[in-house]
Amino acid sequence: MRRRPDTLFWDVDTQVDFVRESGALYVPGAEKATSNLARLTGAARDRGVPVVASADDHRASDAEISDEPDFRTTYPPHCMHGTPGQEKVRETSLPEAVVFDRDELSEAEVRRRLDDAGRAVLVLKNQVDVFTNPNTEKIVDEIDPGRIVVYGVALDVCNRFTVEGLLARGRSDLVVVTDATAALDEERGRRLLDEWSARGVRLATTDEVLAEL
Repeated sequence: MRRRPDTLFWDVDTQVDFVRESGALYVPGAEKATSNLARLTGAARDRGVPVVASADDHRASDAEISDEPDFRTTYPPHCMHGTPGQEKVRETSLPEAVVFDRDELSEAEVRRRLDDAGRAVLVLKNQVDVFTNPNTEKIVDEIDPGRIVVYGVALDVCNRFTVEGLLARGRSDLVVVTDATAALDEERGRRLLDEWSARGVRLATTDEVLAEL
């Protein structure tokens, strides 16, 4: 993967269980965003924009998984390892992506795998925060992009941890694609967008992002 690109796309958890209405933990409105998700993924492929994608990869023993979820720290079974619901949707499929599981790698090994990654990597996680994968921070530091464009679901859960995790690590040039995401709680999602905007995160549409590539 090319280092220090001007733009990096960050695709948050665009998986069947979240994006399809038939999914185990459907995010309301996510299905309507699929055309923009497809446009962003296609543009990345056609214009050589690198993509970091995250994906839930759960097992029944994970602390987040519960048959009596509170939808704050626990959720019903979703994106279970090896199931169709755990797969990325067709619109954001990255068959060429190099996968980073949760086993911690050295900086040298992360660098070597990124050298083999082409233009896409997939970071697996079993918690809402992508930075609980011990390789995520190393991946970001090694790629060292100019700006990071964030989209996917759910805006008020995993996107929140992604955006705030990047801000906490000094990545201030962030863009959130407002018409390529959806929130579990719409009002909470609106408040987050307002808060991020006040902190310098740029809010943009898919059309605006693609026009700037």
